[in-house]
Amino acid sequence: MTTAPAPATTRKVRLRGERSPLSSAALHLTLIVASVIAVFPVLWVLLTSLKPAAYATTTDFFKETTFENYTNLIQNTKFLTWFGNSLLIAGLTTLLGVIVSASTGYAVSRFRFPGKRGLMWTLLVTQMFPVAVLIVPIYNIMAGMGLLNQPAGLVITYLTISVPFCAWMMKGFFDTIPREIDESGQVDGLTPFGTFWRLILPLAKPGLAVTAFYSFITAWGEVAYASAFMVGEDNLTLAGGLQLFVNQYGAQWGPMTAASVLIAIPAALVFLFAQRHLVTGMSAGAVKG
Repeated sequence: MTTAPAPATTRKVRLRGERSPLSSAALHLTLIVASVIAVFPVLWVLLTSLKPAAYATTTDFFKETTFENYTNLIQNTKFLTWFGNSLLIAGLTTLLGVIVSASTGYAVSRFRFPGKRGLMWTLLVTQMFPVAVLIVPIYNIMAGMGLLNQPAGLVITYLTISVPFCAWMMKGFFDTIPREIDESGQVDGLTPFGTFWRLILPLAKPGLAVTAFYSFITAWGEVAYASAFMVGEDNLTLAGGLQLFVNQYGAQWGPMTAASVLIAIPAALVFLFAQRHLVTGMSAGAVKG
C-alpha cells in the first residue's frame, strides 16, 4: 500500500539573519532619527551664518538670506590672519607628527634597544593625562624656553599630544607588515633607513593617513593651549580669535557662525582625503599593541 506524499507546506521559512518587516522599519526609523540629530546642529550653524544679525537667534530657518556675516568677518576682523596662523601650526604639526610617529613606531616594532619597554610605557602613560593637568607645567616649560606667543611653542605642545597615540598605533601597524620585507631589503643592500623609506612606508599608507588626520585635527581644533599660549590679535589662532566674538554682554552669532563654517572646510577636506584609509589604518593599528 503506497502512502500519499506529504502536502507541500506553504509556510515561508525566514532565512537566518533576515529581519522581519517590523524590525527593518524600526531600524530604518532609528537610523533616520540619528542622522537628523547628527546633521541638525551643522545645518543650524550654516543657516544662522546666512541670516542678518537681528535674526540670528530666531527659530526661522530662512530669514532674509545674506552673505553679510562672511564679508564682515573677512573684511572687518583678523580672521584671515587667524586662519593663516592655524594653517601654519596645523600643517607643521601634521608633517612633524607623521615623521616622528612613523619613525618611532617602526623603531619600536623592528629593533631591540635599551629602554624600549620604558619608551612603550611612556607612550602609553602620557595619553592618560588630561589637558587641565598638563597646561601649567607645559606653560612654564615654554616660558622658560621663550616659546610663548610663538607658533613653534604650540607645534611642540601639539606634538606631545598627537605623537604618543600615533606612534603606538603605527607600531601596531608595522607589526602587521611581514619582517621578510625588511630582510629582502637587506639582501638587496638597503640600509635600515632605506628599507624603511623605500619598502615599508609605501605599505603603511593607511596608518600614515590616520596619523596625519589625527595630528591635523589635534592642532586645528584645540582651544585650551591656543588660548593660554597666544596673545595679541596678530598671533591668535582660530580658537583664540573666535573667543573675541563673545563677551560678558552677549555673543556676535553672525560672525561666529560664519567663522565656524569656514573653519570646518579644511577639516572636511582633510577627512575626505584620508577617509578611505581611516578604517583600514585604525583597525590594522589595533591588531597588535
